Amino acid sequence: MRQNLQTGAGGERLRPVDLARAHGLSTQAVRNYEEAGILPAAGRTPSGYRVYTPLHAAALGAFLALLPGHGHRTASEILRAVHQGAAEEAFALIAASHAQLLEDRRTLRAVESALRDLEPEPAPEGGALFVGPLAHQLGVRPATLRKWEAAGLVRPRRDPRTGYRVYDEAAVRDARLTHQLRRGGHLLHQIAPLIAQVRAAGGLEPLADTLHAWHARLTGRGRALLAGAAELEAYLRAREEAARVA
Repeated sequence: MRQNLQTGAGGERLRPVDLARAHGLSTQAVRNYEEAGILPAAGRTPSGYRVYTPLHAAALGAFLALLPGHGHRTASEILRAVHQGAAEEAFALIAASHAQLLEDRRTLRAVESALRDLEPEPAPEGGALFVGPLAHQLGVRPATLRKWEAAGLVRPRRDPRTGYRVYDEAAVRDARLTHQLRRGGHLLHQIAPLIAQVRAAGGLEPLADTLHAWHARLTGRGRALLAGAAELEAYLRAREEAARVA
């Protein structure tokens, strides 16, 4: 039965180049995928050439469909688990990717909520605030601001004469957004990439385009997960059918 499942005895035979051309890959890539366990082991001709079957083509199609939603590492682990007979492990990996997508959606909603609740504040008088006045404005201790600074969430400059921390308009913005997200229960390591998004966008107002793109990426990942699941299900059914008729 194992030989039939892997070589498709009595079925269509495919060369490495056939699989490669069908997916725009090199024949070396196909061989690499087999050696990595992403494809089932190929059969061999008496002269030692690899022989693939439609089952291998289905495995390759499933792997390539899983890539956009799961990434190369997880997609590889899913197929390896399938070929090792560890279907539950494969399903757990798939569930983890869906859980990560859900967490990313929650993070995006939290950012949008924090931005909506972030009431406009006048620019600091003189263009900057020291740590004490800013801490008082936010209702936190100065030590909290220093902790946020150590985590890279706030970037005050130093007064060249006194060495005191000075928070310019951008640093005050980051501190206020961090404060809002902390009130929402987010941890510092979760807030860091969000602050980076604000800085990359150039502020809160330009962030609207970034949030729109973020929504689009999450939607794309969600659809990619669905497409990958459909291809994997088709491959699993093909394996079951091959095993049944063997």
